[in-house]
Amino acid sequence: MKFEDLERGIHYIDAGFRGVIQVAVLRMTYVSMVNYTYLVVDNITNQSVIVDPAWNMEKVDHALEDTGTKLSGILLTHAHPDHTDLARPLAEKYHCPVWMSNEEIMDSGFYAPHLVGIDSRPWSVGQIQIQPILTPGHTPGGMCYHIGDNLFTGDTLFAEGCGLCSDMEAAHEMYESLEHLKSRLKPDTLIFPGHSYGRQPGQKFSQVLRDNIYLQFKNKHDFTAYRLRKGQNRLSFFDFR
Repeated sequence: MKFEDLERGIHYIDAGFRGVIQVAVLRMTYVSMVNYTYLVVDNITNQSVIVDPAWNMEKVDHALEDTGTKLSGILLTHAHPDHTDLARPLAEKYHCPVWMSNEEIMDSGFYAPHLVGIDSRPWSVGQIQIQPILTPGHTPGGMCYHIGDNLFTGDTLFAEGCGLCSDMEAAHEMYESLEHLKSRLKPDTLIFPGHSYGRQPGQKFSQVLRDNIYLQFKNKHDFTAYRLRKGQNRLSFFDFR
């Protein structure tokens, strides 16, 4: 961690590449809800991209000012409003692209200025090398973003659980998405989810793999039975366990 700005609800994490890439963790709040937005900073070219911006524009402005970077793009993991609330105003203000999976755009009808539909092909913003990973389950076109040794997971994977699934098909997709992540992530990969339920963002995947019950299932049938078990509030975004 490089430094913290506790008053503003922002802290900064060295994201590897010998300090070239830095992650600003922005704790965003609206009424009783808490989300995490991430500003990924390239300290060489002074460019940055933001992941799932919502609600507190002043925190984004402070982070950009603190890092001295230009916002060069917006990465959206899915189309739910608590992950996209600031996408339109930021795109209009900074005239930068908004990236979302083609599947999510098609399913949700989401629109923002400078919206670009993406697939699994990687691209770069300065020194920031972005590898999108399609992870349906919480939504049909959910996307994670692998940047260096960091994974930005939205509502696919939390340190303590996984995103809500609406039905059996969605739960099957979530299981396959989590299995895919398990097969490709290194133990030291840092996980930056859209929500935290006790553990700070930036946990190592090895620890998440050990402690997260949804990563322990050996088949999609047992996973689905547990994910869709009775007694959950299916209208709640926060019923993650």
